[in-house]
Amino acid sequence: MTKTILRALAGETLPTPPIWMMRQAGRYLPEYKATRAQAGDFLSLCYNPELAAEVTLQPIRRYGFDAAILFADILLLPQALGADLWFVTGEGPRLSTITSEEDFGKLKPVHAIDDTLSPVYETIRILRRELPEETTLIGFAGAPWTVATYMIAGRGTPDQGPAHALKDGNRALFEQLLGKITEGTIEYLSRQIEAGAEVVKIFDSWAGSLKGADFDRYAKEPARIITEALKRRHPGIPVIAFPRQAGDGYIGFHAATGADCVAVDDSVSPDWVAEHVQKDGCVQGNLASSHMVTGGDALVTETRKVVDALSGGPHIFNLGHGITPDADPENVQLMIDTIRGS
Repeated sequence: MTKTILRALAGETLPTPPIWMMRQAGRYLPEYKATRAQAGDFLSLCYNPELAAEVTLQPIRRYGFDAAILFADILLLPQALGADLWFVTGEGPRLSTITSEEDFGKLKPVHAIDDTLSPVYETIRILRRELPEETTLIGFAGAPWTVATYMIAGRGTPDQGPAHALKDGNRALFEQLLGKITEGTIEYLSRQIEAGAEVVKIFDSWAGSLKGADFDRYAKEPARIITEALKRRHPGIPVIAFPRQAGDGYIGFHAATGADCVAVDDSVSPDWVAEHVQKDGCVQGNLASSHMVTGGDALVTETRKVVDALSGGPHIFNLGHGITPDADPENVQLMIDTIRGS
């Protein structure tokens, strides 16, 4: 029997939606913290295939999710393209910045990314051997706009202001950078698929800050180019697109990009998603991740609300954003039991 997530991605409406969770391998789990300590630091964990595979497997062993998502980070690609990358404890990532033609000129050619990223592909090969037969393996990358915001600002920002400033002030350079990231993302995801990823997801975490024509040009169009290229190279590969906080931009995103599934965040209601997005294909989402912290009756009620609202079409259950480090692992189990009717 085909894996449940692949069935949903192919457009099948299932009696119980398959489940996985963004950032399901992570800091809310004690076993993750132990492995992270063993690795030494976050990047060492990402580039150690045995340990990265181990943390990917931990939530599968604990919860029996229907999918495992590769443990990596969206900023490994810019590092592979030649950006300096480091993590500041308690504050997050830092990168060398791209704000001039000179900075852009220092980046490596796309064909050189495998020199850095080959351990990620090895992690995928290990996972394909180790995962239960029924568990789907998802590979991923950041969308070009989101990755560009970090490369331009050198860090995460509340409003992606530096990226908007470069886009508006030197559009030629901005589009050059976006083009390079797009090309690199195609190669990176293609290698993940060759190594054994069965589905790939494109995370556009900051898509919501693009408006109007900019959303079409810098969120939709790169997703279309990447999806089209991957499906040309790997016929039948399913693609999940996540233009987070897109609002009305979610409408028509399947058709505009060729994505098999559109993941939605919790700023839109599941009823709205059913009416406006699910009619075009599989949707993924969209329980607020705060319920993994607070639990209780509200978690059960809201979980059922998402399942019921999206029961009329293909649906993969997920959170509206990644699970947070302060989440209670018991609440994850409660969510799963609620969905599966235990």
